[in-house]
Amino acid sequence: MASYTAEVNAIHKKFNNAVKRAKTKKSLNQAYSAHKKAHERLLKKHLREETAMINKAKKKLD
Repeated sequence: MASYTAEVNAIHKKFNNAVKRAKTKKSLNQAYSAHKKAHERLLKKHLREETAMINKAKKKLD
């Protein structure tokens, strides 16, 4: 599993390449929309992993 930071960097690299290639406003909007969705999925996954880690630590303390 790649680190959160590495995954964010990959998302941004992909987005920046899409912006450079874009020739229309529609393609810019599509690139942004895909970028935003990728960020939201990654953040949701990251927070789910952190919550599981916290819950595991809490169970050890009980």
